[in-house]
Amino acid sequence: MDNKKRSVLITGANGGIGRATVKYFSKMGWQVVGVDINPCEYDFPEGGLFIHTDIAEPENVAILFRLTAEFTQKLNALVNNAAIQIAKPVLETSIEEWDDLMDINLRAVFLSIKQAYSLLKPVEGAIVNVSSVHAVQTSADIASYAASKGALLAFTRALAIEFAADNIRVNTILPGAVDTPMLDAGLSRGHAKGKTLSDKKADLAKRTVLGRVGTPEEIAKAIYFLADNEQSSFITGQPLIVDGGATIRLSTE
Repeated sequence: MDNKKRSVLITGANGGIGRATVKYFSKMGWQVVGVDINPCEYDFPEGGLFIHTDIAEPENVAILFRLTAEFTQKLNALVNNAAIQIAKPVLETSIEEWDDLMDINLRAVFLSIKQAYSLLKPVEGAIVNVSSVHAVQTSADIASYAASKGALLAFTRALAIEFAADNIRVNTILPGAVDTPMLDAGLSRGHAKGKTLSDKKADLAKRTVLGRVGTPEEIAKAIYFLADNEQSSFITGQPLIVDGGATIRLSTE
């Protein structure tokens, strides 16, 4: 533990965006606490702390933040990145699948913020929620995921108002198509039968204004911008869309 360093807690630290975010914050000199429902599958940064737990359960979140407080005593930023995706029609989505998705994508954010508040307040920390372009522009067979990400966007705005008096800024990142295992899984379940995964990814890239899929590192840098009080001190309650221009083009083009 080094109390002179800024500290961040990142959920979903084992996924594509989470892993890149852990590495980028560490590279920038922050002390990192990473959390994931799965065990760590990479070399976690030296001097950091990885906690393997399910943050959809209140008792687990309470333990997580007790361990975090023992490790760092403060949080300059909380990054709520953990999420799951269900790509199927609403009529084929079970109640259990809906509840599991909402538990991870929304309930875990609610629980984490309540526990993190006492560590964020003394240092006027920042909260960055990772939403999705599906919060503002969506597609067929992904309604539950879109609903959770839209709710997270509204939750961000409301929290920014509530926490403004404490100078705790709350913003959200809306990534578009990013080269992660979640994107691969979604494309594998999607349409265009008979096409390879790389063909589907190439087709997706062509439909983006910049002509490519994003990288986890690009999202990590955007998250860092909103988490860093030196760079984004006058921004709160805002969505930052990082999608290569996918949402700016008319569907009729």
